[in-house]
Amino acid sequence: MKAKRIVMLGGVAGASFAVFVAPSATRAEDMPDALSVEWQGKRPCDKLFEDTQVRVLRCTFPPGTVHLCHSHPAYLNYVLSGGQAQVQDEKGTRKIDPVAGSVADIPPIPWHEFANIGETTLQFLIIEKKYQAPPALTQAVCPQGTWPRTK
Repeated sequence: MKAKRIVMLGGVAGASFAVFVAPSATRAEDMPDALSVEWQGKRPCDKLFEDTQVRVLRCTFPPGTVHLCHSHPAYLNYVLSGGQAQVQDEKGTRKIDPVAGSVADIPPIPWHEFANIGETTLQFLIIEKKYQAPPALTQAVCPQGTWPRTK
C-alpha cells in the first residue's frame, strides 16, 4: 500500500482545533479491536461472553484512562456508570457525557480512541455484533503518535 499523508482536524468544544498529520493510511487488518488494546499495562475491557455472532464486553475506565485507537463491529453500548469522556475518530474530537442507564446502537467503527476526562469511573457493557464488521480503512487513520502505542 502506498503511504498517504492525511491531515485531520480535531478539538474539544470551546478549544482551538489542533492539526494531526498522519504519515500513512492504516490497513483494516492492522487495527486492533477493543479487547486487544492496553493502557498502562492493563486491558480496560473484559470479555464476558463470545460466540460466532456476538461478543459481550465489560469496559471500565477509571479517571484518566485512555482506550487507545481501536475498531469495533456494530455494537450496542449500555452505560453502567457515567461521567465525562472524549472521543476521537474520523469526524474529529468531541466531548461526550455518558449517562448511566442509557443505551445506544452504534454502527461499525473503523477506528476511534476513547478517554475518560472526568472524575468518575466510567463503565460500559458492550455487545459487539460480529456479523457487522467495521468498514475497510481507506482514508481513516489514527492520529499520529496514538497508534500503535502503549502507555
